[in-house]
Order: sequence, then C-alpha cells, then structure tokens
Amino acid sequence: MELKPVIIIGAKGVGKVALDIFKSNDVVVYGFLDEETALHNTEIDIIPVLGSPDDDGFLKLIGQKCDAFVATDDNRYRKAMVEMLKERRKVMPPNAIHYQSYVSSSAELGYGNLFNAGTNIGASVKVGSHCVLHAQVTLDYDVQVGDFVQIGTGSVIGANVHIGDGAFIGTGVVVVSGITIGRNARLGAGSVVVESVPDNATVFGNPAKVVK
Repeated sequence: MELKPVIIIGAKGVGKVALDIFKSNDVVVYGFLDEETALHNTEIDIIPVLGSPDDDGFLKLIGQKCDAFVATDDNRYRKAMVEMLKERRKVMPPNAIHYQSYVSSSAELGYGNLFNAGTNIGASVKVGSHCVLHAQVTLDYDVQVGDFVQIGTGSVIGANVHIGDGAFIGTGVVVVSGITIGRNARLGAGSVVVESVPDNATVFGNPAKVVK
C-alpha cells in the first residue's frame, strides 16, 4: 500500500526524528508546522517549516491526500494537536516506524506512534496510540502499553509488563517481567524497576524506589 505524503506538526527534536523515519520509508514530507514563529520560512534538511498548526491554509491540505503526524515529547501539546486533527480534519495520525525497527506480526498498534531505529516489538505486544519509543527500545512478549507513553533510548521492558497511559520511562531503564507501571508514572534514567509503580509516582535507582 502506497503511503500518503505527510505534514509533521512540530519542527524541533522529535520532529526531526519523525522526518528521518518517514524518509527511511520513502514517504514524502511536504513540510513542518510549528507554533514558534522564528522557525517559519526556515528549512530542516531542505524540508520547509511552512507556518503554524492553526493556519487553515495548511490544515486544509490534511485529509484525503495528505496525512499529519504530531511530533513532540510534550504530552499536553500532543493531546491538543491530536484532538485538533480529529475535530477539524477528521483524521488520526499514522504510525512513524523506522525501517530498521522490528515489529512482530502478532503485535497490535494504535495510531500516531513513533518507533525510532532499532526498536524491537515482541510477540503479542499491544501498544496504544501516540506513544514515543526512542532508539533501541525493546518490548518483550505480551507487554501492554497505554496511550501517550514515552520510553527512552535503550530501555528494556520485560515480558508481560503493563504500562499505563501517560507514563514516562527514561533512558536506559530496565523493567523486570510481570509488573505494572501506573498511569502518569515517571521512571528515572538508568533505573532498574523490580516492583510495580503506582499511578503518578516517580521512581529512581537500582532497585528503583519512590522519590517523594
């Protein structure tokens, strides 16, 4: 199936990653939209920053002939942009999956996810929508990931782990098999998580403990 051209909402760090991913799959990127006016009329790797996401002149391009992808690590902003696309353009963002990633044929994915190079998605994994998985992330078999989850570079998530909506997992985290990470929980970089983490808690260390 031929993929539609894409407009990327967000021209900073994650936007540049999304551009690299779409290029890796030979998907045409028309341009970026970003709220920061200083970026307008500049280029990123010869791709223009066209204007603002609330400009109807650009938004009307999104739909039947062009997709949009929301590329930001700010969950509140990502949620707002996703709602805007649903309400004003009646579309959901596609997945951005680097061609050097592996996704099992039995995995189930939602919409608008970003998987950077080297991501490894195991058998029967379920990933919700609008998640950001940075390079070299591994999800072992039967992992379940909610919506708007971020997982940092090189993190390893053991089998049958459940990760709640909005959770943030830092760089190089190891989560042992069978535990639950609560909604909006935060796991500090390099942590080794050996027991379940409550909703909204922040943990850090080896073994990871709640930070008050």
